Amino acid sequence: MKPHRIAAVLVALALAACAAAPPPKPQPLPTPQPLPPPRPLHNPLAQWRPSPNHDPRNAVMIVLHQTEMESAEAALLTLQTRNLGGRVSAHYLIGDNGVLYQLVDETERAWHAGASRWGGVSDLNSASIGIEIDNDGVEPFTEAQIATLLRLLGDITWRLDIPKHLVIGHGDIAPVRKRDPSALFPWKRLADAGYGLWPRAPLAPPPGFDAWAAMRLVGYDLRDPEAAVRAFHRHYRGNEASQWLPGDAEILFDLQKQLMDMPEPAVVPITTPSP
Repeated sequence: MKPHRIAAVLVALALAACAAAPPPKPQPLPTPQPLPPPRPLHNPLAQWRPSPNHDPRNAVMIVLHQTEMESAEAALLTLQTRNLGGRVSAHYLIGDNGVLYQLVDETERAWHAGASRWGGVSDLNSASIGIEIDNDGVEPFTEAQIATLLRLLGDITWRLDIPKHLVIGHGDIAPVRKRDPSALFPWKRLADAGYGLWPRAPLAPPPGFDAWAAMRLVGYDLRDPEAAVRAFHRHYRGNEASQWLPGDAEILFDLQKQLMDMPEPAVVPITTPSP
């Protein structure tokens, strides 16, 4: 056979082989792996002691409590189970030795505020971080507790972008029902470190100054005026008086001025994604 015929036959055979061979099977795509669930916000400063008594929410303030129990261990048991009034919890508990426990993720809604109101906000469980402090209600707060609290406040306000002046007491948000932290709590010490609202040098209020309007601006619920005044005195005067005292107007005028001088919070525009 002539060489050119041999080449033609080889080409034909090669083409026939290619036509007879099955096409390569497509390689299967890799199976998508599910993303790991987001890690809960367990604060590395605290021992994690989880409580099931919570649901989701977003915090914009911090509420301080006292346990009014005999020990941190007893408070942990109550916060992880229930008491006579039902289930309660808090995000954090500070022992009298300064040990810090976390019971609920900061992204979750702990059940610590109950029926309460502050500055028109009535669902304080959804709006706040709850911090319990081991204290029986009549004893002084320990140096170790306050040191831990200040460290925790610095951490939380920085990470969650909570305004530092919005550190308040349970008795402030529920003046009819609650009296904690007690009049012994060192609010001035917290204010010196930058947390909570505190009066500066006394300022003489102008003629016609409305102390009740200032109380409402600060955040107090005035539906029971005597209870509100008592809560104000507990926080700012270290007593439980339910009637106005000399110097109250000066304090309220300065607190009002501080709030009115604060810059407006930044408003993030809401954008609608294009289709």
